[in-house]
Amino acid sequence: MPTPFIMPKMDMDQEVVTIISWLKNEGDRIEKGESVIEVETDKIVSEIEAPESGILANILYHENDEAPVTKVVAYILKEGESLDSIPIGEKTVETTISKPEEASKDTVTAKSILHATPLAEKVSKDLGVQLEQVSPSGSKVTRKDVEAFAERMKEQVTPRVSVPATPAARSLAEERGIDLGVLSGSGPRGRIQAADVPMQAPTTIIRAGVTTSVPLVGKRKRIAERLTASYQSTPHIYLTVEVDMTSSESARKQINMLAEKEGQPAISVTAFLVKMVEWALRRHPYLNASLQDDKILLSEDANIGIATAIDDGLIVPVIHSANKLSLREINTQLRYLTNQARTGALTAEEVTGGTFTISNLGMFGIGSFTAIINPPQSAILAVGGLVRKPVVVDENDTIAVRQMMNLTLGADHRVVDGAVAASFLADLVTVLETPEIVLY
Repeated sequence: MPTPFIMPKMDMDQEVVTIISWLKNEGDRIEKGESVIEVETDKIVSEIEAPESGILANILYHENDEAPVTKVVAYILKEGESLDSIPIGEKTVETTISKPEEASKDTVTAKSILHATPLAEKVSKDLGVQLEQVSPSGSKVTRKDVEAFAERMKEQVTPRVSVPATPAARSLAEERGIDLGVLSGSGPRGRIQAADVPMQAPTTIIRAGVTTSVPLVGKRKRIAERLTASYQSTPHIYLTVEVDMTSSESARKQINMLAEKEGQPAISVTAFLVKMVEWALRRHPYLNASLQDDKILLSEDANIGIATAIDDGLIVPVIHSANKLSLREINTQLRYLTNQARTGALTAEEVTGGTFTISNLGMFGIGSFTAIINPPQSAILAVGGLVRKPVVVDENDTIAVRQMMNLTLGADHRVVDGAVAASFLADLVTVLETPEIVLY
């Protein structure tokens, strides 16, 4: 019986993935453990491996399609097998396999039913291409097939090999008027990622009443759905404090002078904050918790996620067990994860398991803001920029210029009461204003 190729679930709350591309075609021989599909979630791009060896057949989802996890996306045929036993609703091709003595072990002959993806139909209308004139590269006519046909008709040259790129990278390149052919890709087998597309034009161009429409698909769509669900279902409470960072900045400066002598990278403000936050979380376990199935799960480890902006959205790599790491180790982890995020190389393990999130927009000149909780976590800390300003520093009303910062804690009111959230912020302010406390 044909082996079903099931799309694996890579995250607890994941429901669908977007097919970027099939690395093998129908009729190709595939080996167990070989990468066959490239998919994109709201967090990372991953390659899915073949569960068995055999002939790839009956692909049900194609490029730019959203495929449900834990569902069949194709079938794998072993020698002598056919698709006759597949449910009628899951057949997309009429397949015949020769008798064993006539068939090649590694091939299967398939006659595809010509049809096109919805995106291909739209693009064909935009480009004035007749779909029946386009030869499909697989069982369906895809957008790439239509665009390649239109380009051949326009230039009257031999067909060019399509540049491998993620949907997000193609969308950005189109918006910014950039030819993908001149770019170098940092992804698997040279695939162009969103981070490889340079910034040259705004996402939406409005000029003389004309706009460029960018579809809400893939990673951006899932981020929108995830955050909308969190904002609508989680009763957020927000508390804001102003903290004097003068002592912390002085300590960080001294640490960085030592790091420079040792040839080590400088400690960033965010890394310093992670260390102080994990210290405060140890004293307030309900801020380091999650709500799942009417149960509050208190985490022993502080797995702190760092909200990181990338070209095609937002990603939250996680510093696992930050409570067991030194400041230097936290800084090293943060630098590594930030680079992984910006090059599109994060693994599933590096973006899952977070118990608390920090979102720092201070480097963009933002004074304060509120952030949406990253479910199923119970809290998120929004960090504003450092600002030098005159403040009263003692009971004698002495005025001095200090380095001040706004922190806004967003908490799930089902898990955390206002007093508990306030107590956490008070301890965090204390340790930031007197950082030597972490040594006690």
